[in-house]
Amino acid sequence: MLVHNVFFWLKKELSAEEREAFYQGLGTLSEIEYVRSFAAGVPAATDRPVVDNSYDYAIMALLDDMQAHDDYQVAPIHKNFLNNFSTYWEKVLVYDFETG
Repeated sequence: MLVHNVFFWLKKELSAEEREAFYQGLGTLSEIEYVRSFAAGVPAATDRPVVDNSYDYAIMALLDDMQAHDDYQVAPIHKNFLNNFSTYWEKVLVYDFETG
């Protein structure tokens, strides 16, 4: 399995409506056929020195393998999300890992 984690730092000038639209857009990614499990949300209220909660939103998508990851990247829903919302963030970081 491949775990695809994406962290988004949104532009500060976005309105509340734009932030809500972005969050709703994140939810559409769960509809991509290659996604086995999906979660989207905001930083948890954990407060420890090792926790980075400076991001605005994050997703976790569980995919079968690298091929599913590659197919996810070019899926129409993913491309639509990028077309609609890539101007909303100032920074994005991706952390992928494979499970045994």
